[in-house]
Amino acid sequence: MALRTGHRAILSDLDGVLVDSGDSIEEVWRAWAASHAIDFALLDGRFHGVPSLAVISRVAPQLDARAEAAAVEQMEIDHPATSVLPGAAALLGGASGVPVAIVTSCTDALARARLGEAGLPIPEIMVTADRVTNGKPDPEGYRAAAAALGVDPADCLVLEDAPAGVAAGRGAGAVVVGITTTHRREELAEAHRLAASVAEALGL
Repeated sequence: MALRTGHRAILSDLDGVLVDSGDSIEEVWRAWAASHAIDFALLDGRFHGVPSLAVISRVAPQLDARAEAAAVEQMEIDHPATSVLPGAAALLGGASGVPVAIVTSCTDALARARLGEAGLPIPEIMVTADRVTNGKPDPEGYRAAAAALGVDPADCLVLEDAPAGVAAGRGAGAVVVGITTTHRREELAEAHRLAASVAEALGL
């Protein structure tokens, strides 16, 4: 079965699309920045949808980025506070009638922690930061998810809440819906269309 839009699969980001973990993510990054005497203003708004390794490499090149990213991840796993966003449970429960994969800048362990905390099912295909060479905005993750589902990226609908993710989805050749939970509408202007939630985007 295909969606009425003609797409054969849905590839969805996790944070800000399926679950709201924004407050806990910000708390972790604030704590990390304070522990290294880094001005949080250098980070604010720049860590959503981007792998921790890339964020740390950019703002604190003097640090061991891999070690620090591992520390940030453990902090996030220890504080996975999330809530389910509208349409997420229905989407992961099969209501769309097409295969669904998650493509996230989280590691596998963190993604599973957040889904578990939210009480959401874990899809069979989940492309995480530790399974790609290049994170968002590179399209590698979305191309890998489409390949794992056996479909062309052009036949996929991508759900994203961050500019880096929108760029990744478009770079893969998919149709992208920007979910306006995390960023202003103008920041998601590169998406093919915008919606307030997964429920609105898919009519779930």
